[in-house]
Amino acid sequence: MAIPNYTYLKLNMLGPNDIIIVGSTFSHAYTCNHEHYELATTVINSAKLPQLRESSTPAVLDCNKPTSSTAFHPLEETKEVGIDPTDPTKMVRIGASVPAK
Repeated sequence: MAIPNYTYLKLNMLGPNDIIIVGSTFSHAYTCNHEHYELATTVINSAKLPQLRESSTPAVLDCNKPTSSTAFHPLEETKEVGIDPTDPTKMVRIGASVPAK
């Protein structure tokens, strides 16, 4: 039988000849309490994870497909301009109202 005294961070228990008193420091008690909290949180979260996995449906979005009818459309006319005279396949689109310079 042991009697914990949380105020003084002492543990009193009966020994073969007298009372045995085990003491600690506040920082050690805080560290133990924090470690036990992290352990309990991990155990609870690991128990809830399969339930959450079953109740949720993963959503994988197709980034190449427009998501709505408001897909990107230029507001004005565009034209293609070559950026490399040696390679005619390298083109950019610019607004038609922009000068060719």
